[in-house]
Amino acid sequence: MPAMQYQPALAALAVSLACLSILLSPFGRRLMLDRPNERSLHERPVPRSGGLAIVAGIAAGAAFAPQGLAATLAMTGALAAVSLADDAIALPALARFAAHLLAAAAVLLLDMRIGEPLALIVLTLAIAWSANLYNFMDGADGLAGGMALIGFGAYALAAQLSGHAALAGMSMSIAVASGVFLLFNYPPARIFMGDVGSVPLGFLAGTLGIAGWHAGAWPLWFPMLVFAPFACDATLTLLRRLLRRERVWQAHREHYYQRLVRMGFGHRGTAWIEYAAMAGCAATALLARAAAPALQLGALGAATLILIGIAVWIDLRWARYCRQSGGAPA
Repeated sequence: MPAMQYQPALAALAVSLACLSILLSPFGRRLMLDRPNERSLHERPVPRSGGLAIVAGIAAGAAFAPQGLAATLAMTGALAAVSLADDAIALPALARFAAHLLAAAAVLLLDMRIGEPLALIVLTLAIAWSANLYNFMDGADGLAGGMALIGFGAYALAAQLSGHAALAGMSMSIAVASGVFLLFNYPPARIFMGDVGSVPLGFLAGTLGIAGWHAGAWPLWFPMLVFAPFACDATLTLLRRLLRRERVWQAHREHYYQRLVRMGFGHRGTAWIEYAAMAGCAATALLARAAAPALQLGALGAATLILIGIAVWIDLRWARYCRQSGGAPA
């Protein structure tokens, strides 16, 4: 088995720390302030530029990555630039989604040579959804950074165990950059990642997940199970809002993690509930990835039932909370 490539992770560590030290300086803290509004879970202005440090760390790690991920890295940088512009001037939702689709299709065509039309369409939509759901789930202190640390850490371990050292090194550099950010985003957060961090992380969760499957490092269900807590929360919330004919593109506070915060679990309690769910899904995926098909199916089914059970538990507590509060709080 090839040795883990640590150079990308070390480069990501150094660059992310250096960038965060600048972003948290007196000058940096005045940039791109996220001011609270009626949809926010925070009560004071917080800079939302932390994603720049994550992206810079990933770029530093990519300098040590071998050939084969050129389009992935280029499209990640392009989406970071689009998302930075969105953080600054609020781009139209349709323009953002078009950029996500174009970036996903470019990676599938150029890096993975996937040309079969149906597969290309389905996988393009999956990557675009991954980029968006990560953005949707970046709304509580410590949440998205911790999930990235766990999720990409699982990618790195699975890639290393399957003999794909280059993919392991790249995944580890993303996990490390996210972990450095988490040091300053853990509740109470001193900095947020903003769209410039959340969209590239979601994009990479999707593209590297498919790249690992394409290279034979893991089955296609593996990345879906690793990031299942994120995917289930965002997807169930979207479906619930669609059924109520709400404007799903508008900001809101109806995600399951947002309900946990509002019901009194707070940012820390919510983060640890989500960490536990993510760690459980990641461990299950790692243990089942090379098992017999029947065991893989059983692991997927068990994880799905547990996540549905957690969602039902939150729904019941939320209904009781709303009754006691005299109606759903704004």
